[in-house]
Amino acid sequence: MKKNGKTLYSFLNKDFLSTREGRAVRVLAEFNEPEYRFKHFGIQDTIVFFGSARTLSKAKATERVKKLGRNPKTKAKELEQATRDLEMSRYYEDAVELAKRIAQWSAKHKLKYTLCSGGGPGIMEAANRGAKKAGASSIGLNIRLPFEQEANPYISDHLNFEFHYFFVRKFWFVYLAKAILIFPGGLGTLDEMMEVLTLVQTGRITKKMVIVLYGRSFWSQVLNFDHLVDTGMISAADLKLFEIVDSVDEAYAVVTKGLSRNQKATANKALLKP
Repeated sequence: MKKNGKTLYSFLNKDFLSTREGRAVRVLAEFNEPEYRFKHFGIQDTIVFFGSARTLSKAKATERVKKLGRNPKTKAKELEQATRDLEMSRYYEDAVELAKRIAQWSAKHKLKYTLCSGGGPGIMEAANRGAKKAGASSIGLNIRLPFEQEANPYISDHLNFEFHYFFVRKFWFVYLAKAILIFPGGLGTLDEMMEVLTLVQTGRITKKMVIVLYGRSFWSQVLNFDHLVDTGMISAADLKLFEIVDSVDEAYAVVTKGLSRNQKATANKALLKP
């Protein structure tokens, strides 16, 4: 194809790349470009935060409740929802604090764990915000959607990605992850969590990985894991694939101890190789 009198290479032909036939090239680009950037910036291991894009910070949730409370035209349901959002905002604040403490722990012990989120608002924003509070770089694997998902301002510029394909994005969530923390969320969070648990359960992920579900009261109502065991849908051993916690202190202890244990086991295994 010619443009401005010059023949274009196929890989520079934007009209071709946006077609159905160009899909394989687009997928490959979303696989290879992050790999190039991760290697270039020395990203080796990640700690991933999953959770709802809709969770507000306490400041924003409080302001919304006050604003609606001052408005005589506010409907009872609106105020009820805003009050609920204020209650759920504790998870945002906990994610900020937890991310900050984990980043500080990694820096203190000269470890190369980089915090990673889905790049959007809510819990994702909280994770990147916590890393920034600790003076650490963090990754945002954003996905382009018609609503909700815009890159948050706390992601390190050089580690800010935007994906079109969910499955490639999920690959990069898992491939470098040594720990995954799952905060309350909706369908997207459930999708990410179940895929990770399935990959670990079936042995498709062979590395040691710390998996934490944050918010005991939330997860106990959303998923009845004991019932899955009782009905034979999963085995009792599958409950050991993850831990459920309910505080920053508890999550911090599980993650740091688990990562230290797994790192030591990996080092010892390497020493045994001929």
